[in-house]
Amino acid sequence: MTLVAPTVTGYEASTDLATLLVRTTEGKTLSVLAERLRLSCRCAHCTRARFDERFPERFPGIAITEIGDLGYGLNISFSDGHNRGIYPKPYLLSLAGP
Repeated sequence: MTLVAPTVTGYEASTDLATLLVRTTEGKTLSVLAERLRLSCRCAHCTRARFDERFPERFPGIAITEIGDLGYGLNISFSDGHNRGIYPKPYLLSLAGP
């Protein structure tokens, strides 16, 4: 018996753009707040800002402005102009977890 890890089968921003809704192969719909996504960005720019201790602790009122599907993950753009974050699908599921 082979176990297959759940993955993302669909996604959309909530109507208020404050949450990413993610559908999984298990038939579940999970949610991740836009602020959590923005705080969890692993792009080089954000990684460097963390290293330099200039990355914000919060992003109040941040909204999702665009979602691009790259196959293996999503490229998410935010209302603060940041659009470099690529979120691999397993990473998205971990952010939506407990």
